[in-house]
Amino acid sequence: MQLLKEKILSEGQALSKDILKVDSFLNHQMDPVLMKEIGKEFVKRFAHKEITKVLTIESSGIGPGLMAALELDVPLIFARKRKSLTLTEGLVTASVHSFTKKETNTISVSDKYIKARDKVLIIDDFLAVGQAARGLADICKQVGAEVVGIGIVIEKAFQSGGKDLRDQGFQVESLARIKELNVGQITFIEEREGAIVHV
Repeated sequence: MQLLKEKILSEGQALSKDILKVDSFLNHQMDPVLMKEIGKEFVKRFAHKEITKVLTIESSGIGPGLMAALELDVPLIFARKRKSLTLTEGLVTASVHSFTKKETNTISVSDKYIKARDKVLIIDDFLAVGQAARGLADICKQVGAEVVGIGIVIEKAFQSGGKDLRDQGFQVESLARIKELNVGQITFIEEREGAIVHV
């Protein structure tokens, strides 16, 4: 997605070979125009699926997830990382380790909102080693819902998550795939008509 790549190049910061800072438009402050276009792009990529729910994880997945859900005219569910005083019964949980934050969270979704009949599109802001997507897919599996695809805003393609999820049979669509990060430098993998071009 060219608009996203341009935003990453103009405002993103490669802090190390593993960490990309995009808090000016994605995971602290959000650019609503960009989020709207991200939602449309996800819908285009999964147009052939009969999606009934969009599932993400708080908090950075909520923006792109909500825009995709709005375009699809289906509800968005976000898995909670923190315990809620009002959400205590019928919880479906999974353990998720954050590569960036170096912490493990138990994420939870109420079984009131996700059912065996649901066809679920998982959306997340980043894909590194794939823990968040796997945790969300595990929640779907526990209730018998079908994961019809996984939409990622930014994939660190040099890490194992994307390959692992694709090898498991998931349709993974990443709007920007990072080939390499170096301090002050961001390199993308460009995919055109089945060919991969490094830029």
